[in-house]
Amino acid sequence: MAAEITKIFKKKKAAIADRWMKNQLADELLREDLISNEELREESDELVEALIKSINEKNLGSPESSDFDHVIELLGGISLSRAKQGFSPRETGLYIMSLKEALLQVLQEEIKDPAELLAATLNVSRLVDSFSIVTFETFIKGREEVILRQTDEISEISTPVIRVWDGILALPIIGTLDSARTQVVMENLLTEIVESGSSIAILDISGVPTVDSLVAQHLLKTVSATRLMGAECIISGIRPEIAQTIVHLGIDLTGIVTKASLASALAFAFTSLKLEVKKVVSR
Repeated sequence: MAAEITKIFKKKKAAIADRWMKNQLADELLREDLISNEELREESDELVEALIKSINEKNLGSPESSDFDHVIELLGGISLSRAKQGFSPRETGLYIMSLKEALLQVLQEEIKDPAELLAATLNVSRLVDSFSIVTFETFIKGREEVILRQTDEISEISTPVIRVWDGILALPIIGTLDSARTQVVMENLLTEIVESGSSIAILDISGVPTVDSLVAQHLLKTVSATRLMGAECIISGIRPEIAQTIVHLGIDLTGIVTKASLASALAFAFTSLKLEVKKVVSR
């Protein structure tokens, strides 16, 4: 039976590719904005070619066979590409499931005996279902990579170090501080201190919603690291509710300059550097 299935697929390779393409084009969810029909056809033809070439009477019931390595490799590349392009899991799943539909349609046309057709259908279904699992696993891995990359990019964007004056840096922090983000904050700040030669760094926490003991510890670590680099650190944006929380938690900020606003912190930095800003009155 397996040998007969193999012969059918090899004989009907072009018909399988055409049916599969027809099934995909008939899908209302086809994302023509993400992939053109030409690219889809080329991608599908390559996979059909690899599948038909790999199938034989010995491996039809063994999806884990090394004969299918090239098929798995192609499916992995397609899944990763679709994950990065913005396809949904459902759209990616339908891609491989529509191939199974095309294969079964060809079997129904070529095998007339009901018992033989049932056996062939089960074998092919198990094989393609195994490929579907690989497709989903690879797609999920690709989406996780995209999410991690975007998370890193957001962290970089949300912790900009600004040179507000010669010798003065400001780092506005927006959102909650956790261990990973604190590491990014420290690395960015220390790198900029070295590059700019600044002696004062202002950490503005106006955008931090709440300060608990963990957030406070992260801030203290950043202040300590800044001092080790020879720069003084000022914490600004201390709102009344944050001040009360710090007092209730018993957090010791002795020796750290704190200001209610970024403007106050900047004024203190100017004084520390013996700088004076004067308003020029035009005549």
